[in-house]
Amino acid sequence: MNWLTTPAHHRWLQAEADRLLTFGAASRDPLGGFGWLGEDGALDPKHDVELWITCRMTHCFALAAMMGRPGAAALADHGIAALNGRLHDDVNGGWFAAVGPKGPTKTVKEAYGHAFVILAAASATAAERPGAEELLESALAIHEEHFWDEEAGMSRENYAADWTGEEDYRGINANMHTVEAYLAAADVTGNKLWLRRAQRITERAVHEFAGGNGWRIPEHFTGQWESLLDYNKETPAHAFRPYGATIGHAFEWARLTVQLGVALEQSGVAAPEWIVPDARALYDTAVTEGWEVDGAPGFVYTIDWEGQPVVRERMNWVSAEAIAAAAVLWQRTKVQRYADQYAQWWDFVAERHIDVENGSWWHELGADNTVSRTVWEGKPDVYHALQATLIPRLPIVPALGASLAAGNLS
Repeated sequence: MNWLTTPAHHRWLQAEADRLLTFGAASRDPLGGFGWLGEDGALDPKHDVELWITCRMTHCFALAAMMGRPGAAALADHGIAALNGRLHDDVNGGWFAAVGPKGPTKTVKEAYGHAFVILAAASATAAERPGAEELLESALAIHEEHFWDEEAGMSRENYAADWTGEEDYRGINANMHTVEAYLAAADVTGNKLWLRRAQRITERAVHEFAGGNGWRIPEHFTGQWESLLDYNKETPAHAFRPYGATIGHAFEWARLTVQLGVALEQSGVAAPEWIVPDARALYDTAVTEGWEVDGAPGFVYTIDWEGQPVVRERMNWVSAEAIAAAAVLWQRTKVQRYADQYAQWWDFVAERHIDVENGSWWHELGADNTVSRTVWEGKPDVYHALQATLIPRLPIVPALGASLAAGNLS
Protein backbone atom coordinates (compact mmCIF):
# COMPACT_ATOMS: atom_id res chain seq x y z
CA MET A 1 0.00 0.00 0.00
CA ASN A 2 1.31 3.45 -0.92
CA TRP A 3 -0.27 6.37 0.89
CA LEU A 4 1.06 8.78 -1.72
CA THR A 5 -1.33 7.42 -4.36
CA THR A 6 -4.32 6.69 -2.09
CA PRO A 7 -7.39 8.92 -2.55
CA ALA A 8 -8.43 8.34 1.06
CA HIS A 9 -5.07 9.65 2.28
CA HIS A 10 -5.44 12.67 0.01
CA ARG A 11 -8.80 13.37 1.63
CA TRP A 12 -7.13 13.18 5.04
CA LEU A 13 -4.47 15.64 3.86
CA GLN A 14 -7.16 18.05 2.69
CA ALA A 15 -8.95 17.80 6.03
CA GLU A 16 -5.72 18.56 7.83
CA ALA A 17 -5.07 21.51 5.50
CA ASP A 18 -8.52 22.86 6.30
CA ARG A 19 -7.90 22.47 10.03
CA LEU A 20 -4.59 24.33 9.78
CA LEU A 21 -6.11 27.16 7.76
CA THR A 22 -8.96 27.55 10.24
CA PHE A 23 -6.41 27.92 13.03
CA GLY A 24 -4.21 30.27 10.99
CA ALA A 25 -7.03 32.67 10.17
CA ALA A 26 -6.80 34.02 13.72
CA SER A 27 -3.33 35.40 12.96
CA ARG A 28 -4.90 38.31 11.07
CA ASP A 29 -3.81 41.49 12.83
CA PRO A 30 -6.49 44.19 12.56
CA LEU A 31 -3.82 46.86 12.00
CA GLY A 32 -2.35 44.97 9.05
CA GLY A 33 -0.39 41.80 8.42
CA PHE A 34 -0.37 38.60 10.41
CA GLY A 35 0.78 38.13 13.98
CA TRP A 36 2.28 35.36 16.10
CA LEU A 37 -0.23 32.87 17.46
CA GLY A 38 0.01 31.37 20.91
CA GLU A 39 -0.66 27.77 21.79
CA ASP A 40 -4.38 28.51 22.22
CA GLY A 41 -4.65 30.06 18.75
CA ALA A 42 -4.95 33.66 19.94
CA LEU A 43 -2.67 36.50 18.85
CA ASP A 44 0.26 36.77 21.24
CA PRO A 45 0.62 40.44 22.25
CA LYS A 46 4.28 39.90 23.21
CA HIS A 47 5.16 39.62 19.52
CA ASP A 48 5.02 42.37 16.92
CA VAL A 49 3.85 41.75 13.38
CA GLU A 50 6.88 40.21 11.69
CA LEU A 51 7.64 40.32 8.00
CA TRP A 52 8.39 36.60 7.63
CA ILE A 53 5.15 35.53 9.32
CA THR A 54 3.06 37.99 7.31
CA CYS A 55 4.63 36.72 4.09
CA ARG A 56 4.23 33.06 4.97
CA MET A 57 0.59 33.48 5.92
CA THR A 58 -0.13 35.57 2.82
CA HIS A 59 1.40 32.73 0.78
CA CYS A 60 -0.75 30.19 2.65
CA PHE A 61 -4.00 32.09 2.14
CA ALA A 62 -3.21 32.72 -1.53
CA LEU A 63 -2.86 28.95 -1.91
CA ALA A 64 -6.07 28.45 0.06
CA ALA A 65 -7.91 30.89 -2.19
CA MET A 66 -6.95 28.78 -5.20
CA MET A 67 -8.21 25.70 -3.36
CA GLY A 68 -11.60 27.38 -3.12
CA ARG A 69 -11.57 27.98 0.62
CA PRO A 70 -14.14 30.67 1.53
CA GLY A 71 -12.59 33.74 3.14
CA ALA A 72 -9.05 32.92 2.06
CA ALA A 73 -8.90 35.49 -0.75
CA ALA A 74 -9.74 38.29 1.68
CA LEU A 75 -6.99 37.12 4.02
CA ALA A 76 -4.48 36.99 1.16
CA ASP A 77 -5.52 40.52 0.20
CA HIS A 78 -5.04 41.60 3.82
CA GLY A 79 -1.47 40.37 3.63
CA ILE A 80 -0.80 42.06 0.31
CA ALA A 81 -2.14 45.33 1.71
CA ALA A 82 0.25 45.11 4.66
CA LEU A 83 3.21 44.39 2.39
CA ASN A 84 2.27 47.34 0.22
CA GLY A 85 1.56 49.47 3.29
CA ARG A 86 2.33 48.91 6.95
CA LEU A 87 5.46 46.80 6.52
CA HIS A 88 6.86 48.69 3.53
CA ASP A 89 9.61 51.28 3.98
CA ASP A 90 8.32 54.13 1.85
CA VAL A 91 11.48 56.17 2.40
CA ASN A 92 14.26 53.69 1.62
CA GLY A 93 12.41 50.91 -0.16
CA GLY A 94 12.17 47.30 0.93
CA TRP A 95 10.39 45.98 4.00
CA PHE A 96 10.82 46.38 7.73
CA ALA A 97 11.48 43.17 9.65
CA ALA A 98 8.77 43.95 12.23
CA VAL A 99 6.17 46.59 13.08
CA GLY A 100 4.11 47.37 16.15
CA PRO A 101 1.06 49.56 16.80
CA LYS A 102 3.20 52.71 16.67
CA GLY A 103 5.32 51.82 13.64
CA PRO A 104 8.48 49.88 12.80
CA THR A 105 10.12 48.06 15.72
CA LYS A 106 12.79 46.19 13.78
CA THR A 107 14.06 48.20 10.84
CA VAL A 108 16.78 45.84 9.61
CA LYS A 109 16.41 44.75 5.97
CA GLU A 110 16.70 40.96 6.12
CA ALA A 111 17.38 38.65 3.18
CA TYR A 112 15.28 35.96 4.88
CA GLY A 113 12.18 38.16 5.07
CA HIS A 114 12.68 39.66 1.62
CA ALA A 115 12.83 36.17 0.09
CA PHE A 116 9.44 35.49 1.64
CA VAL A 117 8.06 38.71 0.16
CA ILE A 118 8.87 37.25 -3.27
CA LEU A 119 7.22 33.94 -2.38
CA ALA A 120 4.07 35.58 -1.01
CA ALA A 121 3.79 37.88 -4.00
CA ALA A 122 4.38 35.03 -6.46
CA SER A 123 1.65 32.88 -4.90
CA ALA A 124 -0.74 35.81 -4.72
CA THR A 125 0.03 36.61 -8.38
CA ALA A 126 -0.83 33.03 -9.29
CA ALA A 127 -4.09 33.54 -7.38
CA GLU A 128 -4.71 36.75 -9.35
CA ARG A 129 -5.04 38.86 -6.22
CA PRO A 130 -5.11 42.64 -6.80
CA GLY A 131 -1.77 44.36 -6.28
CA ALA A 132 0.17 41.10 -6.17
CA GLU A 133 1.86 41.36 -9.55
CA GLU A 134 3.11 44.87 -8.79
CA LEU A 135 4.34 43.68 -5.40
CA LEU A 136 6.23 40.83 -7.05
CA GLU A 137 7.90 43.19 -9.52
CA SER A 138 8.95 45.45 -6.66
CA ALA A 139 10.23 42.57 -4.51
CA LEU A 140 12.30 41.14 -7.35
CA ALA A 141 13.74 44.57 -8.16
CA ILE A 142 14.72 45.12 -4.50
CA HIS A 143 16.35 41.71 -4.37
CA GLU A 144 18.20 42.41 -7.61
CA GLU A 145 19.49 45.74 -6.35
CA HIS A 146 20.48 44.86 -2.80
CA PHE A 147 20.67 41.14 -2.14
CA TRP A 148 21.81 39.35 -5.27
CA ASP A 149 25.60 38.98 -5.48
CA GLU A 150 26.39 38.19 -9.09
CA GLU A 151 30.03 37.36 -8.44
CA ALA A 152 29.27 34.92 -5.61
CA GLY A 153 26.12 33.58 -7.22
CA MET A 154 24.42 33.84 -3.83
CA SER A 155 22.28 36.17 -1.74
CA ARG A 156 23.74 38.69 0.65
CA GLU A 157 22.27 38.84 4.17
CA ASN A 158 21.18 41.97 6.10
CA TYR A 159 21.38 45.76 6.00
CA ALA A 160 20.37 48.74 8.08
CA ALA A 161 17.09 50.42 7.19
CA ASP A 162 18.77 52.78 4.71
CA TRP A 163 20.68 49.92 3.03
CA THR A 164 23.99 50.84 4.68
CA GLY A 165 25.93 48.76 7.17
CA GLU A 166 25.81 45.46 5.30
CA GLU A 167 26.29 42.59 7.74
CA ASP A 168 29.59 40.72 7.44
CA TYR A 169 27.76 37.40 7.42
CA ARG A 170 26.28 35.07 4.86
CA GLY A 171 23.67 32.46 5.70
CA ILE A 172 22.53 29.31 3.94
CA ASN A 173 19.03 29.63 5.43
CA ALA A 174 18.29 32.89 3.64
CA ASN A 175 19.77 31.47 0.43
CA MET A 176 17.58 28.37 0.70
CA HIS A 177 14.44 30.46 0.89
CA THR A 178 15.75 32.61 -1.95
CA VAL A 179 15.87 29.45 -4.07
CA GLU A 180 12.28 28.67 -3.06
CA ALA A 181 11.24 32.21 -3.93
CA TYR A 182 13.10 32.30 -7.24
CA LEU A 183 11.54 29.01 -8.36
CA ALA A 184 8.08 30.37 -7.57
CA ALA A 185 8.85 33.64 -9.35
CA ALA A 186 10.16 31.83 -12.43
CA ASP A 187 6.91 29.91 -12.70
CA VAL A 188 4.58 32.90 -12.53
CA THR A 189 6.70 35.34 -14.57
CA GLY A 190 8.09 32.93 -17.16
CA ASN A 191 11.49 34.60 -16.70
CA LYS A 192 14.22 31.93 -16.67
CA LEU A 193 16.66 34.33 -15.02
CA TRP A 194 15.25 33.32 -11.64
CA LEU A 195 15.62 29.65 -12.49
CA ARG A 196 19.27 30.15 -13.48
CA ARG A 197 19.96 32.00 -10.25
CA ALA A 198 18.26 29.29 -8.21
CA GLN A 199 20.58 26.82 -9.93
CA ARG A 200 23.67 28.86 -9.05
CA ILE A 201 22.71 29.06 -5.38
CA THR A 202 21.84 25.37 -5.18
CA GLU A 203 25.01 24.22 -6.90
CA ARG A 204 27.13 26.09 -4.40
CA ALA A 205 25.10 25.33 -1.26
CA VAL A 206 24.36 21.69 -1.99
CA HIS A 207 26.91 20.35 -4.46
CA GLU A 208 29.88 22.35 -3.15
CA PHE A 209 29.28 23.12 0.54
CA ALA A 210 27.20 20.12 1.63
CA GLY A 211 28.88 17.67 -0.75
CA GLY A 212 32.27 18.73 0.56
CA ASN A 213 31.24 18.34 4.19
CA GLY A 214 29.82 14.83 4.46
CA TRP A 215 26.33 16.04 3.47
CA ARG A 216 26.08 18.12 6.63
CA ILE A 217 25.28 21.60 5.35
CA PRO A 218 27.47 24.40 6.75
CA GLU A 219 25.00 27.15 7.62
CA HIS A 220 27.16 30.15 8.50
CA PHE A 221 29.82 32.06 6.57
CA THR A 222 31.69 35.35 6.56
CA GLY A 223 30.84 38.01 4.00
CA GLN A 224 33.53 36.44 1.79
CA TRP A 225 31.94 32.98 2.04
CA GLU A 226 34.49 31.54 4.46
CA SER A 227 32.84 28.82 6.54
CA LEU A 228 32.18 29.51 10.24
CA LEU A 229 31.69 26.00 11.61
CA ASP A 230 31.78 27.13 15.28
CA TYR A 231 29.26 29.96 14.78
CA ASN A 232 26.90 30.20 17.80
CA LYS A 233 28.53 27.20 19.45
CA GLU A 234 27.88 28.82 22.83
CA THR A 235 24.19 29.39 21.98
CA PRO A 236 23.40 26.30 19.92
CA ALA A 237 19.60 26.48 20.18
CA HIS A 238 19.24 29.70 18.17
CA ALA A 239 15.91 29.80 16.33
CA PHE A 240 17.36 31.08 13.04
CA ARG A 241 21.16 30.66 13.29
CA PRO A 242 21.82 27.52 15.34
CA TYR A 243 25.23 25.95 15.72
CA GLY A 244 26.04 22.92 13.59
CA ALA A 245 24.02 21.32 10.82
CA THR A 246 20.24 21.68 10.82
CA ILE A 247 18.41 18.45 10.02
CA GLY A 248 15.30 20.16 8.67
CA HIS A 249 17.30 22.24 6.21
CA ALA A 250 18.79 19.09 4.70
CA PHE A 251 15.26 17.91 3.96
CA GLU A 252 14.25 21.31 2.53
CA TRP A 253 17.33 21.46 0.33
CA ALA A 254 16.71 17.89 -0.87
CA ARG A 255 13.19 18.81 -1.95
CA LEU A 256 14.17 22.08 -3.57
CA THR A 257 17.10 20.45 -5.39
CA VAL A 258 14.80 17.88 -6.99
CA GLN A 259 12.31 20.65 -7.85
CA LEU A 260 15.09 22.66 -9.49
CA GLY A 261 16.18 19.70 -11.58
CA VAL A 262 12.70 19.00 -12.91
CA ALA A 263 12.11 22.71 -13.54
CA LEU A 264 15.31 22.89 -15.58
CA GLU A 265 14.31 19.85 -17.62
CA GLN A 266 10.86 21.23 -18.33
CA SER A 267 12.38 24.55 -19.40
CA GLY A 268 14.46 22.75 -22.01
CA VAL A 269 17.73 22.84 -20.05
CA ALA A 270 19.54 19.63 -19.12
CA ALA A 271 19.66 19.25 -15.36
CA PRO A 272 23.13 18.60 -13.90
CA GLU A 273 23.83 14.94 -13.22
CA TRP A 274 24.41 15.63 -9.53
CA ILE A 275 20.86 16.85 -8.84
CA VAL A 276 19.13 13.61 -7.80
CA PRO A 277 22.16 11.89 -6.21
CA ASP A 278 22.90 14.98 -4.11
CA ALA A 279 19.28 15.32 -3.03
CA ARG A 280 19.18 11.67 -2.02
CA ALA A 281 22.46 11.99 -0.10
CA LEU A 282 21.16 15.00 1.82
CA TYR A 283 17.92 13.23 2.68
CA ASP A 284 19.56 9.94 3.64
CA THR A 285 22.14 11.64 5.86
CA ALA A 286 19.43 13.64 7.62
CA VAL A 287 17.45 10.46 8.29
CA THR A 288 20.49 8.53 9.53
CA GLU A 289 21.80 11.31 11.77
CA GLY A 290 18.52 12.94 12.73
CA TRP A 291 15.82 10.32 13.27
CA GLU A 292 15.50 8.47 16.58
CA VAL A 293 19.20 8.92 17.28
CA ASP A 294 18.70 9.28 21.05
CA GLY A 295 16.39 6.30 21.40
CA ALA A 296 13.08 8.13 21.05
CA PRO A 297 11.05 8.84 17.90
CA GLY A 298 11.49 12.18 16.17
CA PHE A 299 14.10 14.27 14.42
CA VAL A 300 16.60 16.22 16.50
CA TYR A 301 16.96 19.91 15.64
CA THR A 302 20.74 20.06 15.06
CA ILE A 303 23.85 17.90 14.93
CA ASP A 304 27.56 18.68 15.22
CA TRP A 305 30.18 18.12 12.52
CA GLU A 306 30.68 14.53 13.62
CA GLY A 307 26.97 13.83 13.18
CA GLN A 308 26.14 13.77 16.89
CA PRO A 309 22.99 15.46 18.28
CA VAL A 310 23.39 18.94 19.74
CA VAL A 311 19.87 20.32 20.23
CA ARG A 312 17.58 17.34 20.72
CA GLU A 313 14.23 19.15 20.63
CA ARG A 314 11.86 18.03 17.87
CA MET A 315 10.53 20.91 15.74
CA ASN A 316 7.29 20.41 13.83
CA TRP A 317 8.75 22.03 10.72
CA VAL A 318 11.51 19.42 10.54
CA SER A 319 8.97 16.59 10.39
CA ALA A 320 6.93 18.56 7.84
CA GLU A 321 9.97 18.97 5.61
CA ALA A 322 10.88 15.29 5.99
CA ILE A 323 7.37 14.45 4.78
CA ALA A 324 7.63 16.81 1.82
CA ALA A 325 11.11 15.60 0.84
CA ALA A 326 10.08 11.94 1.03
CA ALA A 327 7.05 12.65 -1.17
CA VAL A 328 9.11 14.47 -3.81
CA LEU A 329 11.89 11.87 -3.82
CA TRP A 330 9.35 9.10 -4.23
CA GLN A 331 7.78 10.94 -7.17
CA ARG A 332 11.18 11.42 -8.78
CA THR A 333 12.70 7.97 -8.15
CA LYS A 334 9.78 5.63 -7.30
CA VAL A 335 12.02 4.05 -4.63
CA GLN A 336 9.61 2.43 -2.19
CA ARG A 337 11.67 3.35 0.86
CA TYR A 338 10.67 6.99 0.46
CA ALA A 339 6.98 6.09 0.41
CA ASP A 340 7.42 3.92 3.50
CA GLN A 341 9.24 6.68 5.37
CA TYR A 342 6.64 9.21 4.25
CA ALA A 343 4.00 7.16 6.07
CA GLN A 344 6.30 6.76 9.08
CA TRP A 345 6.87 10.51 9.39
CA TRP A 346 3.11 11.20 9.18
CA ASP A 347 2.44 8.60 11.89
CA PHE A 348 4.85 10.47 14.15
CA VAL A 349 3.29 13.85 13.38
CA ALA A 350 -0.23 12.56 13.98
CA GLU A 351 0.73 11.00 17.31
CA ARG A 352 3.03 13.69 18.66
CA HIS A 353 2.77 17.04 16.88
CA ILE A 354 -0.88 17.49 15.94
CA ASP A 355 -2.79 19.27 18.69
CA VAL A 356 -6.32 17.95 18.22
CA GLU A 357 -7.76 19.94 21.11
CA ASN A 358 -6.36 23.42 20.46
CA GLY A 359 -5.59 23.27 16.74
CA SER A 360 -2.50 23.36 14.54
CA TRP A 361 0.69 21.49 15.56
CA TRP A 362 2.79 21.74 18.69
CA HIS A 363 5.80 23.65 17.44
CA GLU A 364 8.40 21.98 19.64
CA LEU A 365 8.72 18.73 21.58
CA GLY A 366 11.44 17.75 24.00
CA ALA A 367 13.61 14.66 23.66
CA ASP A 368 10.88 12.82 25.59
CA ASN A 369 8.29 14.02 23.03
CA THR A 370 6.35 16.12 25.50
CA VAL A 371 5.62 19.75 24.65
CA SER A 372 8.72 21.91 25.03
CA ARG A 373 9.46 25.62 24.66
CA THR A 374 13.26 25.72 24.63
CA VAL A 375 13.72 27.22 21.15
CA TRP A 376 10.19 28.27 20.18
CA GLU A 377 7.01 29.19 22.01
CA GLY A 378 3.49 29.20 20.68
CA LYS A 379 2.37 28.23 17.20
CA PRO A 380 3.59 31.17 15.11
CA ASP A 381 2.46 30.08 11.64
CA VAL A 382 1.22 27.12 9.58
CA TYR A 383 3.49 27.42 6.52
CA HIS A 384 5.54 24.22 6.83
CA ALA A 385 2.62 22.10 7.99
CA LEU A 386 0.27 23.33 5.27
CA GLN A 387 2.85 22.66 2.57
CA ALA A 388 3.26 19.13 3.90
CA THR A 389 -0.43 18.56 3.13
CA LEU A 390 -0.10 19.94 -0.41
CA ILE A 391 3.23 18.75 -1.81
CA PRO A 392 2.25 15.05 -1.75
CA ARG A 393 -0.82 15.82 -3.88
CA LEU A 394 0.90 17.92 -6.54
CA PRO A 395 3.49 17.28 -9.27
CA ILE A 396 7.06 18.25 -8.42
CA VAL A 397 6.79 21.34 -10.63
CA PRO A 398 5.62 24.00 -10.96
CA ALA A 399 5.86 25.61 -7.52
CA LEU A 400 2.79 25.43 -5.30
CA GLY A 401 1.14 28.68 -6.40
CA ALA A 402 1.47 28.07 -10.13
CA SER A 403 0.53 24.42 -9.68
CA LEU A 404 -2.72 25.23 -7.89
CA ALA A 405 -3.50 27.90 -10.48
CA ALA A 406 -3.08 25.23 -13.16
CA GLY A 407 -5.61 22.99 -11.44
CA ASN A 408 -3.14 20.25 -10.51
CA LEU A 409 -4.45 19.49 -7.02
CA SER A 410 -5.72 15.95 -6.56
